[in-house]
Amino acid sequence: MSTVQVAVFLAITGFIAFATYMHCRGKRGGTGDEKDYFLANGGLAWYFVAGSITLTNLSTDQLVSMNGNQMLLVAWWEFAAVVGLFILAFVFLPVYYKNNCTTTTELLQKKYGDKHIRALISVLFLAGNLFIFLPAILYGGSKFFLSMLGMDEPGTEFILFDMSKDTLKGLGLSGLVANILLFSVILAMIGAAYAIFGGLRAVAVSDTYSGVLILGLALLVVFLALRAVNFDLSGIPAERLTLIGDNDSDIPWHTLLTGMIFIQTFYWSTNQTITQRAMASPSIGEAQKGVLAAAGIRLMIVPLIVVVPGIVSYKLFGDVPQDGAYGRIVSEVLPLWLSGAFAAALFAAVLTTFNSILNASAALYVCDMHEAYVGKAKKVGRLGAIVSIVMSVFALALVPFFASQESLINTVQQLYGLLSMPILSAFIVGLAFRNVDARAAMIGVVVGVAFYGFWSMVWEPAHYIHGMAVTLILSVVTSLVMNRLVFGNTVEFAIGEDEPALSAT
Repeated sequence: MSTVQVAVFLAITGFIAFATYMHCRGKRGGTGDEKDYFLANGGLAWYFVAGSITLTNLSTDQLVSMNGNQMLLVAWWEFAAVVGLFILAFVFLPVYYKNNCTTTTELLQKKYGDKHIRALISVLFLAGNLFIFLPAILYGGSKFFLSMLGMDEPGTEFILFDMSKDTLKGLGLSGLVANILLFSVILAMIGAAYAIFGGLRAVAVSDTYSGVLILGLALLVVFLALRAVNFDLSGIPAERLTLIGDNDSDIPWHTLLTGMIFIQTFYWSTNQTITQRAMASPSIGEAQKGVLAAAGIRLMIVPLIVVVPGIVSYKLFGDVPQDGAYGRIVSEVLPLWLSGAFAAALFAAVLTTFNSILNASAALYVCDMHEAYVGKAKKVGRLGAIVSIVMSVFALALVPFFASQESLINTVQQLYGLLSMPILSAFIVGLAFRNVDARAAMIGVVVGVAFYGFWSMVWEPAHYIHGMAVTLILSVVTSLVMNRLVFGNTVEFAIGEDEPALSAT
């Protein structure tokens, strides 16, 4: 990286940090309680909600891995996300606000009258964050920087690691993976600092400032990439330009009619990392405006930036392996000084996604587990910091696994199916029915985890997205059947009603 690139990178990164500090200075309440640290005392305006939701999701796992597929088909993840955001705005948010929830899982405790189901779902969320999302984000960010620098191929390792190849060999690491780990450590340290010292307000504000920068530059990359091929995509195989996936594609067309909508409902409406931003507004109306603005960005901007550069890179460079297409096209089309700006934007995107997940994870542990089974946290910030540090260290240890995967986005989605549909079943049963014993819902969750693991890793009778739909149905049915046969309760349909929950067991 040249002196110009480094100077621009440092200047922009420093500006975002300074702007975030100036906005948040003196705005933290003195209580240090959950609402303060995890929901910014309900003080997020709609534009910060929109910016934080957008950039929490939009990181290297979208820009790098979706473009890494080098095909139009993956845009369906973004189109379907719009539906998920509408469901959040008009179905789930009113319920969260009515029940004054700090975490999404708090709603489960209030609906079922049992703290154990809240803790179980929190454990699953934390497992997904620790074993899937955090290491995937660190790997994707590191991979982008290495590919942009032309250091993502064997033989291009840092001199530091060239001098210790014997040590690396003993650890079972290649020079490339060691480079990825080095970048990951840097990203984890800075990202954790935002989450630890600033709470949700700092995370959301930095998200928004970074979001404006990265969306603008990502659109510029789209334009410059298309100009590099004279806006001519001829010669690219038809299967890379279609939105109708066949049975052998990553997203067969029929999966859009089954599991895809459930995946989006889970991610945007029950996932603490996303909904926490919308739950931090002063009113439901303000929160809904932010969510709908995020949906507009998701519909009009995001699909372009996550597929077009990858498709153009196929025409220019052919099939680029292991998610390297985006970094390569960025280094090709951007002028030197702008590549430094874009590196800063991507750096910010990785940080904000990483620190958002850490903040949400801390909220889940502190509110749903520590206070339920240990006691009221006297210093929420300190306990949240411990959670963030521990999760960061474990996430770093898992980065080499993701470095071995062919497609980051497909690996993340497939793995998360172990948790997403069983978790969603607990919300559906709790909101759609009353008189359901929490233990029945917990059995449905455990059965769903086991069944999806068998479907996707052993049986594999159909696409994993179909498997998600089947898993959700099985989990819900299991919950209702166990509730009747084992616990002797007769359920009643209760959509739209705010009935009292069962007493805690």
